[in-house]
Amino acid sequence: MNERPIVGIAVCWILGYMLALVWQAEVLNLYLSMGAGLACCMVLMYKPRGKSVIAALLIVAAAAGIFGHYDGRNKTALPLPADAEPEVRVRGTIVSTVEVDGDRVSFQIEAEAIGGEDGAGAKTDAVPGDTVDRDDAEAAAESGSQGMEESPGTERVGVGRAADASSNNMLVPSKKERLIVSVRLLKKTEQDTAKEWQRGDRIELSGTIKQPSVARNFGGFDYRKYLYYKHIHWQLTVKGLGSVNVTPPDKWGTWLPLHWNDRFRGLLADKVELLFPPEQNGFMKGMLIGLTDEIDPLQFDRFSRLGLTHIIAISGLNVAIFLACILWVLRKLGMTRESYLMTAIALVPLYIMVTGASPSIVRAGIMAMIALYAAYRNRMKDGMNIAFIAGLGMLIWDPYYLVDVSFQLSYLVTLGIMLGVPQMNKMLPMSQKKLRDALSITVVAQLISFPISIYYFNQFSLLSLAANFIIVPVFSTFVMPVGTVAMLSALLYPTMGVWIGWAVVKVNALLFAVVEWFSRLDAFQTLWPTPSPVWILSYYGLLAMIGWCVHIARERREQETVASAAVPMLYTDREARWQSRLSAMNRSLLLPVSVCGFIVLLWFGYSLESGKAEGRVQFLDVGQGDSILIRTLGRGHTILVDGGGTVTFRKPGEEWKQRQEPYEVGKKLLVPLLKKRGVQTIDEIVLTHQDADHYGGLQAVLEQIPVRRLLFNGTLNPGAAVEALFQTALNKGTELVRVNAGDKLEAGEQTVLHFLSPLADEGSNDIRLEKKQNPSSVVFLMEMAGTRWLFTGDMDQAAERRVIAAWSELERRTGVGSGIGPVDVVKIAHHGSKTSTSLEWLAAWQPKHAVISVGVNNIYRHPSPQVIDRLTASSISVHRTDRHGEVQMVAKEGRIRMRTKLEDAAAK
Repeated sequence: MNERPIVGIAVCWILGYMLALVWQAEVLNLYLSMGAGLACCMVLMYKPRGKSVIAALLIVAAAAGIFGHYDGRNKTALPLPADAEPEVRVRGTIVSTVEVDGDRVSFQIEAEAIGGEDGAGAKTDAVPGDTVDRDDAEAAAESGSQGMEESPGTERVGVGRAADASSNNMLVPSKKERLIVSVRLLKKTEQDTAKEWQRGDRIELSGTIKQPSVARNFGGFDYRKYLYYKHIHWQLTVKGLGSVNVTPPDKWGTWLPLHWNDRFRGLLADKVELLFPPEQNGFMKGMLIGLTDEIDPLQFDRFSRLGLTHIIAISGLNVAIFLACILWVLRKLGMTRESYLMTAIALVPLYIMVTGASPSIVRAGIMAMIALYAAYRNRMKDGMNIAFIAGLGMLIWDPYYLVDVSFQLSYLVTLGIMLGVPQMNKMLPMSQKKLRDALSITVVAQLISFPISIYYFNQFSLLSLAANFIIVPVFSTFVMPVGTVAMLSALLYPTMGVWIGWAVVKVNALLFAVVEWFSRLDAFQTLWPTPSPVWILSYYGLLAMIGWCVHIARERREQETVASAAVPMLYTDREARWQSRLSAMNRSLLLPVSVCGFIVLLWFGYSLESGKAEGRVQFLDVGQGDSILIRTLGRGHTILVDGGGTVTFRKPGEEWKQRQEPYEVGKKLLVPLLKKRGVQTIDEIVLTHQDADHYGGLQAVLEQIPVRRLLFNGTLNPGAAVEALFQTALNKGTELVRVNAGDKLEAGEQTVLHFLSPLADEGSNDIRLEKKQNPSSVVFLMEMAGTRWLFTGDMDQAAERRVIAAWSELERRTGVGSGIGPVDVVKIAHHGSKTSTSLEWLAAWQPKHAVISVGVNNIYRHPSPQVIDRLTASSISVHRTDRHGEVQMVAKEGRIRMRTKLEDAAAK
């Protein structure tokens, strides 16, 4: 801390923030921070014994107090119950870019007044507080409202009930509330109108206000927490533009530079579209100006699988290339050293704004400006100090940067490169300096980013090192600089821009082909469960220990080389003996133990979920659909029963509603959950039947996770999506297996699946076409660790009667099966529809617990009150995903433990 005080202060500051993040207490406030700051000044003045340790602890306390104070002020002043969803009218200003994607428009507004409306139209006022947002707008309700059209003159007005603000009797609060708005468009003309809205426009609109959704599955994405760190506490959903009134700004404000920046970015985006073909322009917009919304999802997935998404995201690499080009041009123009350095400093903030001002680009920009100023003053060339000054400044400005993945990765990789690349260069026996530097940077960046990458993304490609080493230099030395020149040239002379961009197009096509080929090599893709913070700290600790041991060994070799050359040593006898003992201990103990410990740590992190002495059944909340993850005891089977699915109703002529990347349960929810839980291979997928809310999510599962066998009911529901699912399974080497009543599957330790349906006499061994799938659902009884579970698909009451009769008769004649009789858990069929779960069915199986997989506020109004009454009358405990979120159950030695993600809202 004495040698690099800035580094020491920054490290202590981060520790203080981490303390406040983990331990949220009222004592962590501004008074604690002020007291600790004064005490630290006293310690530095009077210099008591152990002053460095005392000062470090006081800095930690001061930082914790600042974070606690900052976090404590992150509250909403809107006096609404957490579960309320009232209709309100809001007046304010658009304070973000307006994103139009298909039939959805999203943006943030700073509300100046909020008035409530009850069902009778009477007005009630509410006081705003902080902020709102939810990108989970797939759950927005269908709407029917009037359109919007452009009015003459300067105003853009929604046709409908957009009344004058003064007539709404709305309260003007002392504190503005920032809301995120999601508008569901109804007409193509509304889409055209919304594209005209800009940051700084005045807006008045009516909609439903509610809190963002929390994570409904264990380890799932918590949208409410995500928005909380952006000071957003509520979201406003609007149906159509009939209640929206947008007008140009009536006064100057801080929004104006941002407004100009948005327009300039839009102009650059238009030039990129002119220069590059559709399959490349989204990628180039992301790389050149930070607009990532239009990147092709399939293309992004390919880059993600190889760990190459940092190419698309604007980061320190982009800043370095930008400055290198600017400095080269300014020097060629004959400017003095002082002039071109100050000019470059002035241009960096503009570059940050134009490229989107993400945490990584802000960090790189601040570091660049500090370094340029230090060069201008001929002072402070220590990269570590520069990095920590920039990081400390960002954390003081916004403490929530600490939980931003972009900030974390950006800083860790930057610091790792500063510390590790010089040491790595000494280890690599290469004479070519540029090649050695490139390899060192790639290796160090991979090692440093690995634990954070698997923590957030749960995947790592063994080809990532090779892909980064081969592809990144081409993008950084050619595609980005030449693409930037082409884009800027197109502003002045479009034809010249096209000529320059032609070369970039050809290089991109080649590189995209290489990325696509690499990404198809599934054997090199590894999936990792989410590691714990202790595992991550152990990883970095062992990595540092290995680096230190290698450094000691290299120093010893250098000393021996010097001694053999008869060069006098500069060590005393005592120091020489210490160096000799340390080197011997390093060779025989420290280095081998560190390397072995590192390997064991990696193995433990990869196989974290294997070898459990209990069976687990996890009823995932996938909305209105089914998906159940079963993991048997020990190194047993992983079974996935159904995969949920997104049902889309689209009429001819509504193609304009199609979004760039529509919400899809499998890709957005199911696959990330499976990866987080360490599902590296699925032994069996049981597709109970081919309705979209059961099979839709399995397409993404088959594409991203190896699956050995797909069990289905022996029918085919004609349709492109189902056929694509089975074709994907065949292409991936997944075995398709038809199951019938009487089949049995041994699934690992103490686990057997007895299939009860479909009945064998329902058809021949040939695959038959069947549109109505519910009666042919795969139904099975699972025995695991002394417990019994019944899984029912979407079977109806007629199928229930057939199964009871057929299974009882089969048992009577052959003794096959485990018997119609008490089960511990039953999955209620068809999401609790009244067409299933008869009293006869319940009486036959006598379940203790029932689980209903059903979506919140689903349009089918499942579960049926009649089914709930039957379960209640039979004294069966009921767990519902719409109220409880995910339901997890653990079976061990004949007993079941269970937990749910959410509390039962109805029980409050």
